Amino acid sequence: MSYLFPPPPTVSVPIVGRGERFPVHRIYCVGRNYEEHAKEMGFTGREPPFFFLKPADAIVVADAGQTATIPYPSLTKNLHHEIELVVTIGTGGRNIAAADAFNHVYGYAVGLDMTRRDLQGEMKKQGRPWCIGKAYDHSAPIGPITPAAQAGDVVNAAIWLQVNGADRQRSNVNKLIWNIAETIEHLSAAWELQPGDLIYTGTPEGVNAVVSGDTLTGGVDGLVPITVKVA
Repeated sequence: MSYLFPPPPTVSVPIVGRGERFPVHRIYCVGRNYEEHAKEMGFTGREPPFFFLKPADAIVVADAGQTATIPYPSLTKNLHHEIELVVTIGTGGRNIAAADAFNHVYGYAVGLDMTRRDLQGEMKKQGRPWCIGKAYDHSAPIGPITPAAQAGDVVNAAIWLQVNGADRQRSNVNKLIWNIAETIEHLSAAWELQPGDLIYTGTPEGVNAVVSGDTLTGGVDGLVPITVKVA
């Protein structure tokens, strides 16, 4: 088979303790999935889960012990950080029951859902899609994937983010409104999940702006932490 121009390389993420890399298929993100974050965004209660997507090539890998660099994006004056637990899918499926969900999980990673908040807010006001606020270049930094068997008690792990060494976000994965299994159940009812899918499960309260020169360090207990510098 020939192509008009060379196809892009496969986007992939390193795996802790393995030479193989995890090829990325799609990036699904869960919106407003911690109650306190929902409140700071002007919402309350356990609303039905909703999802948005980022392109696979929005990934920026922050390898263990290294600092990844992301550019301050164009068009925005209000770039926000959102620290998240990322669930990686190793076995695909449709209409996966919550009771079976963990059989489809390969492992976990720490991710950042970077957001052009002003652009997102403007699109919300106009009732238009807000991909421009979420699905832009370099908007999905991620650390190495830890296989599930090595990840410890992820569902009860602390999740945190510091900016320039000062706390910004600190919570626990057990405060997810829709937990990992429920999220997979809802998501797989709308899309057939595939090996290589990433699920950014939502962010806790404390989201705020960053500027060029800031260094973001975040983690989920039991996983490799992530460090990202805004250029």
